[in-house]
Amino acid sequence: MKRSLKVLKFVYFFSCFFILFGNTSYAYIDPSAVTYIIQAVAAVFIALGALATVFRHKIAAFFKKNSKKTAKREIHIKEDTQADTKADH
Repeated sequence: MKRSLKVLKFVYFFSCFFILFGNTSYAYIDPSAVTYIIQAVAAVFIALGALATVFRHKIAAFFKKNSKKTAKREIHIKEDTQADTKADH
């Protein structure tokens, strides 16, 4: 209940703020300007996707490296226990 009241106060404050202090602007946005904005937004998404891919590969390589180390340790432990059992016989 308190949370919804806070949200309602927030919306009310900003609605009044924009109504009281808003300026009417009769401006023309050139279509080429919109194209530049679309290109900039697309570039940001492409860069974020490339960044996510790079980090995903780094994280995967890190875990593969750790899993290889543990696999090698398990092989060595297995070989050591087999060598110990053979030495005991």
